[in-house]
Amino acid sequence: MKLQIALDLVDVDTALAMVEKIADIIDIVEVGTPMIVKDGVAAVRAMKERFPQVTVLADVKIADGGFIESGYAVDAGADIVTVLAIASDPTIQGARDAAHQAGKEIYVDMLSVPDVVARAKELDAMGVDYIGVHTASDVQSLGRTPYEELEQIAKVVKNAKVAAAGGINLDTIGKVKALGADVGIVGSALTKAPDLRRAVESYQAVIKGETK
Repeated sequence: MKLQIALDLVDVDTALAMVEKIADIIDIVEVGTPMIVKDGVAAVRAMKERFPQVTVLADVKIADGGFIESGYAVDAGADIVTVLAIASDPTIQGARDAAHQAGKEIYVDMLSVPDVVARAKELDAMGVDYIGVHTASDVQSLGRTPYEELEQIAKVVKNAKVAAAGGINLDTIGKVKALGADVGIVGSALTKAPDLRRAVESYQAVIKGETK
C-alpha cells in the first residue's frame, strides 16, 4: 500500500517546505482542494517543478468540463487528477481521456455517492485508475469513517486501485491496508505532527509490516 499525504490547509510555501522533509519517503503528495481553490493549479506546478521525482496528485474534484479541467491539471504537472464520482459519466470519461493521453492517471472520488458498490462497479468498467472512498471532513465529527465503504468496494473492484481518505491516523492505517486499500490518504494527522519526517516513517513502518 502507498502512503499519500494530503496538503490542504497550508499555503504553497509551507507545502513546499513540508515536502522538502519527506520527498524521499512519501509515495504521493496531494495538492489539496483548498490550496487549489486559493492558489489555482499554480500550486500543482510549483510542487512538481520543485520535486519532479515525486508523484503529485491534483485534488481538483472535477464535476464538469472533465477533459478541459483534467488537461489543465496535467499541464500543470499533475501525475494524478481527481474527478467526482457523482459527476456524469461523460465528465469522468473526459477527465480520464485527458489524463491518459498525457500518460497520467485519473482518480475518482466517491464523496457523497449513495451506493458506493454499484458506482464502483460502473467506474471500474470505465477504465479509471483509482477509486477512492472518502469521508468528508465536515461529517467526520459525526463519527463517520471510510472503513465500511472501503471494505465494500475492495471486494468488487477488479481493475482500478482502491484508496481511502477521511480521518485516517497512525492507529488506523494498518486497518486501511488490511481492508484492501492500495493507497491510504492521511491529512491532518501528518500535517499537524510535531516531526513530519518521523511521522511519515512511522506510517511507512506500519504499512510495510515493520511494526504493529
